[in-house]
Amino acid sequence: MRSLKRSVPVIALCAVFLALAGCASKPSQINNVCAVFAQKNGWIGNWHSAAQSAERKYGVPVPVLMATIRIESGFEQKARPPRRKLLGFIPWKRASTAYGYSQALDGTWDEYRDATGSRLARRTSFADAVEFVGWYHRRSHDQNGIALNDAYNLYLSYYAGHAGYRRGVWRNNSGMQAAARRAADMARSYDQQLQGCNL
Repeated sequence: MRSLKRSVPVIALCAVFLALAGCASKPSQINNVCAVFAQKNGWIGNWHSAAQSAERKYGVPVPVLMATIRIESGFEQKARPPRRKLLGFIPWKRASTAYGYSQALDGTWDEYRDATGSRLARRTSFADAVEFVGWYHRRSHDQNGIALNDAYNLYLSYYAGHAGYRRGVWRNNSGMQAAARRAADMARSYDQQLQGCNL
């Protein structure tokens, strides 16, 4: 009986560890938003609830929020740009400070935390990241007049920055345009999938 009592805390610790590991793991079917939400529906965090909360707060539809994160990081919690190579083979600096689910830059993330009072927000927290995306897209709407359901232009503004979008830096940038098309296509696909989700 004594050994059983000792094993109970160990079992509980293992369960907590497995739950935390599940939260950090990337969803297995990232092009199916129903599968993403089903996989990330645990007692540690519920991605569907977090995305709905961001939609209510900022008015940006869940499919647009999720498509932005899908294109930015592929739902990788600690995503970063690859390191550049010095002399073609020595790992060097990264192209930017983009990090986490939302790929927010250091300065933009600090601006978000200051503006919202979310001083403890982390880019590796999905709930914080999806709220950041909603906040940023809402500012794109307010500053650049982009409709909150216009995934293509919201993504261009997200990629180029608000001032860059206004200057039209994306007009001669086929890479930006292609990424925005992917985001818009993904948002449409996610929207259709959500109609049949059993959440």
